[in-house]
Amino acid sequence: MSASLRPVVLFGAFDRHNLGDMLFPHVVERMLGERDVRIAGLAARDLRAQGGHRVEALGRLHERAIDLIHVGGEILACDAWEAAVMLQSPDDAQRIIASQRRDRLAWAQRMLGVRGLAPYVSSKQSLRCAARVLFHAVGGVALTDRDEALRNEVLGKLARADDISVRDAHTQALLARSGIEARLVPDCAVMVADLFGGTIREHAASDAVKRIIEASPDGYLAVQFSADFGDDATLARIAAQLDALAQTHGLAVVFFRAGAAPWHDDFCCFQRTAARMRARFIHLFDSLNIWDICALIAHSRGYIGSSLHGRIVAMAFARPRINLLHDESFARPAKQIAFAQTWEDSDMPRATTVSAMADAAELALSFDRTRLEQTAVRLVTRYRDDFPGLAAHLA
Repeated sequence: MSASLRPVVLFGAFDRHNLGDMLFPHVVERMLGERDVRIAGLAARDLRAQGGHRVEALGRLHERAIDLIHVGGEILACDAWEAAVMLQSPDDAQRIIASQRRDRLAWAQRMLGVRGLAPYVSSKQSLRCAARVLFHAVGGVALTDRDEALRNEVLGKLARADDISVRDAHTQALLARSGIEARLVPDCAVMVADLFGGTIREHAASDAVKRIIEASPDGYLAVQFSADFGDDATLARIAAQLDALAQTHGLAVVFFRAGAAPWHDDFCCFQRTAARMRARFIHLFDSLNIWDICALIAHSRGYIGSSLHGRIVAMAFARPRINLLHDESFARPAKQIAFAQTWEDSDMPRATTVSAMADAAELALSFDRTRLEQTAVRLVTRYRDDFPGLAAHLA
């Protein structure tokens, strides 16, 4: 590596437990090869025990000059309050949500040590040591639903960026309406099988994953959903739909968490769902290691869940997949649908409501395997073809 090259700082929501956010820096770090790469979030965290990184706080970097790459995630629409709460422990988050009824923004900005409204969106003006600022495969589907001040802040910073790529056509069109050009590139997580297949195979042989495989003689469905599905009536409907699928196909059902940060997944919801089910084989997968989670999805017969990155990992391993969404998510843009519309075959099932889950999953499970494999290859090729465009700005 040339001594004249500046360090590259990858910046994103890598500082909390969420499958996609923790995978992103692994992919870009590997793609950058021998470059000096640092990993930064809003807070300093050590997530190496869960397969993530030792993350630095961006505001505490002391380099004289860096190249800053915003990497992945729905960061364009994440406000300071959401970011601050998701960095708390689950117990602290509940207490804070209950107590912070006023001045939420002021509390969040103090907590994060930032002044802006969109803390995961930086610029040369807000980070003086940044020589170049890039955005790589980011999302902003919900940006139109944000208030004008946050939206203007984000658009203003993007307008001054050195390079922008986004992960879905909806975000691309949204930015284009404001005069901001962005390339379209798949989410970083489409690369997990291509770049980390060996690591994931090793984790498939670990006790956590091997136990599930051996206890599911005819295969299993990898199932996950966020805590906002957790009312009793909804869990009862999910249990009935999964029972129908399991009986039809003779499959086990394995519940796993794709994210343990606040506003993500709650293990208790899976326990309550399992207690309502009659299927013969039901397993609760408790590992939070992202490579264990990837291995679980990779060896499944299919993925059902609310996580976009549960879907994307299934795409990378050519597994059937269907996203589970609330009814109202079909009336406005949802990141899961926006991504699927952009990159899936037009007749591939995209998302389902709880009441239609069994029928939608049936369609997904019957989808042609060859076409699933073609999609996986196509996305890897598209990502690799675009990456030199990013790297050219770092020369």
